[in-house]
Amino acid sequence: MNKTNKSFSLITFFCLYIAQMVPSSFLMTALQVIMREGHYSLTTIGLLNLVRLPWLLKLFWSPLIDRNCITIAHYKRTIIITESVYALALVITSLINVQSNLLLILILVFISLLASATQDIATDALAIITSVKRERSMLNSMQSMGSFGGALLGSGVLLIVLKNYGWLTVVLCLAFFVIIMLIPLLLNKGMKAKTPKPSQKATFGDILYFFSSMDNWRQVGFLLLYYMGLIGIISMLRPYMVDCGYDIKQIGFYIGVLGTFCSFVMAFVAGFIIKYIGILYTRFIVALAICLAPVYFFIINLLPFNHIALIIGIVYVQICYGLATVVVYTSAMQCVRQGREGTDFTIQIVITHLSGIIIAAVAGFVAHHLNYSGLFAVEIFISVLSVLYILRFFKNKTKYHII
Repeated sequence: MNKTNKSFSLITFFCLYIAQMVPSSFLMTALQVIMREGHYSLTTIGLLNLVRLPWLLKLFWSPLIDRNCITIAHYKRTIIITESVYALALVITSLINVQSNLLLILILVFISLLASATQDIATDALAIITSVKRERSMLNSMQSMGSFGGALLGSGVLLIVLKNYGWLTVVLCLAFFVIIMLIPLLLNKGMKAKTPKPSQKATFGDILYFFSSMDNWRQVGFLLLYYMGLIGIISMLRPYMVDCGYDIKQIGFYIGVLGTFCSFVMAFVAGFIIKYIGILYTRFIVALAICLAPVYFFIINLLPFNHIALIIGIVYVQICYGLATVVVYTSAMQCVRQGREGTDFTIQIVITHLSGIIIAAVAGFVAHHLNYSGLFAVEIFISVLSVLYILRFFKNKTKYHII
């Protein structure tokens, strides 16, 4: 693949990934605000997160994508169909009054997230089969940038725009945006499979067979531990800032805008780092960097409050998060079986999501009983454990190098 084709493919995948995230980020954030303004209980608002279930359960239909997508054309067709369903659900959503038809809105949001989750399986598999190992770090930069960029636009910028232009206009524009993001895929004629499809098709049993390999169990341990030193901090940053005297607008700016932008930029940088020094060393270096995050917050929490020190901490945590996300995605792409690319990659990403949910819940419990210093101390222990785990199980594992 020449340089022009590589660049066009990166643009193609960036568009596909950001098309998933902008509408979903906006819908989840906007509905929370609208529901609260409509005096719904916090318990009911919390249940809104159930519409995210397709992104956790998508591993159960990922073998269907691997089984039925044999050629590049099949993957493209799947992506186009699911994106079209996504856009259609958004169009219908835009025409409905949110306050009087909330249940119907939630059903449509669920359908749209179901379509985008399926698109994600096909997009991940397509990215893997059309690339070689040394190219995947930049592809995963596009994936992470799409996620962070989508969150920045969807839960930040568009929420402000909503106040000026209203539900109908914004959601219709999102539907149009989803369709527009398909154009690079339609124009990209240079995609070619780099790995042949095996004759035996994927089955639902492949979900369990993934865990039959000792190398995969090492990977599972890595996926469970790697984010933990950051997620506990990130999940408690907003209440921590509230306790420090910040208001909603300030918290939204420092975490939602400044922090997410830092993650977006570092996701791009991470692709180049992995490309030039390899996944093995990048994994270890970023793990060490993650260790410094809870240490830093533990120290500043013991000292008199300092605004600049806290903002530096927020920026540093989000920088580490941007780097770690690309490391995790790239590592996951290296640990897939031929013909099961969508299934294996999806399993690994779902594991990281579940790990994040668990540690976020536990972080609240720890912070409540041991205060913030106790939480940061626990996070130090977990992040050091992650470094030791990498040294023990990934030292000189050439299988995990990017060539």
